Amino acid sequence: MRNQTSPSEYLAFLSIKYEVDADKFFDALISAGKNQKSTCGNLSIECRSKQNKTIVLLITRGPKVVAQFPISKELLLDQNNPIKNARKASMLIRRAIKIEESQKTIQIKDLRVGMKNVNLKVEVLEITKPIVVVTRFGNYASVANALVSDETGKIKLCLWNEQINSMSVGDTIQIENARISAFRGERQLRVGKNGAIYVTQNVIAK
Repeated sequence: MRNQTSPSEYLAFLSIKYEVDADKFFDALISAGKNQKSTCGNLSIECRSKQNKTIVLLITRGPKVVAQFPISKELLLDQNNPIKNARKASMLIRRAIKIEESQKTIQIKDLRVGMKNVNLKVEVLEITKPIVVVTRFGNYASVANALVSDETGKIKLCLWNEQINSMSVGDTIQIENARISAFRGERQLRVGKNGAIYVTQNVIAK
């Protein structure tokens, strides 16, 4: 990783990994450059050598060496704390990737047991007659199974209570934030309280 990132990005990575505040970490690096040694959280920082434009820092955590690398004196003079800026940029990128992945719609053929945060657009082929069951919390609930499909296959969708009446056979529905479980050896879609099901094309409108 060190060879693929800038010094500020690498230091941001270290601050995140070892859970130290970006401002305190940056101040500790500056202090080590001036006073030879400093600490920040569970990290110890030592200046091993100085050259015209760079210093070599050794970062340890107890007896373990975390990193040793050269850093420019110019970077340590940056008033805007490049570590904090790099952390913000890194978090924004990760958040954007996470959002993009959560919004990505996959197909039934790609579904595997254990998958989470699944988004799927399917057509409702069948809906079984609801039955009343007692949940593990001792409450009564209505449950039914819908058979849904896309161009790549079919899968059962477990429906609870108000979900059952939210769709009809022939509707096209969008499923958000579902998980894939197995019931009696068969794949099944389940949508919990953090997920959603909504009709994108009603059978009457076709």
